[in-house]
Amino acid sequence: MNTKKRALGRGLNAILESPDTDITSKDISGEFVAGAIADINIERIDANPFQPRDKFEEEALRELADSIAEQGIIQPVSVRKLGYDRYQLISGERRLRAAIMAGLERIPAYIRVANDQQMLEMALVENIQRQDLNPLAIAISFQRLIDECHITQEQLSDKVSKSRSTITNYIRLLKLPAEIQVALRDNKISMGHARAIINVSDPQKQLAILNKILTLELSVRQVEEMARNLGKSVTQKPAQPRKALPDKLINLKNSLFNRFGTPVEVNIDNKGKGRIVIEFRNEEEIERIALFLEK
Repeated sequence: MNTKKRALGRGLNAILESPDTDITSKDISGEFVAGAIADINIERIDANPFQPRDKFEEEALRELADSIAEQGIIQPVSVRKLGYDRYQLISGERRLRAAIMAGLERIPAYIRVANDQQMLEMALVENIQRQDLNPLAIAISFQRLIDECHITQEQLSDKVSKSRSTITNYIRLLKLPAEIQVALRDNKISMGHARAIINVSDPQKQLAILNKILTLELSVRQVEEMARNLGKSVTQKPAQPRKALPDKLINLKNSLFNRFGTPVEVNIDNKGKGRIVIEFRNEEEIERIALFLEK
């Protein structure tokens, strides 16, 4: 028997292979079986001892708690079954903390057992290949493969035969506000709608676009155009106020108007540079203006 002590990692492998939490000799029966997705009493979930992140921004956590209270939890957490109705958190600590803050007593969770990583990976990859799978479900599966199976996007690309850019576009859906994720999950908007909304950085504007999609039944192309216009309004520099014309230029403008009989525009910038624009409505007017200029 190999007695060499194996160093614990920080993540899923550490949880699944730790001798302190091995369940091979324990009774793991209970209300829910491994492999299920179920609502679990939060009091029965132990913290992840290998969680590298120990600080969570309070304001962001409160916003997530408010969203959970309003929309519920869209992405279940993942837990490992330890014993009789006891579980250990694998991933989703932020969601768990926000659920507690929101006053929830139970939380939806994927239930796993020790050393089932390969089975999970196979199941998730097979699930992603389904033709009828909702885009949000695909995004969640991609994220689980990355988080729980510790594979890179490049490795994931090989496993599911999809480009890295495609995988990135799906995962970005998980950054959208909960209301938009719910609309996508419930097929009220399409993947194309969601991808267009992502290009708008302000969450409030994203929700405003969602509302317009639902009330006006906007097409993907219309939403893309709306997102582009919003982007331009943010990046464009504000128009510089025009410098007031001095009296002598006002007199020149009036003189030219009287001379040509057409509107004349005179502009000047802060450096003293400017331009004179003489308008015309037809060929006769431009010929008349040309005759005056030749004199």
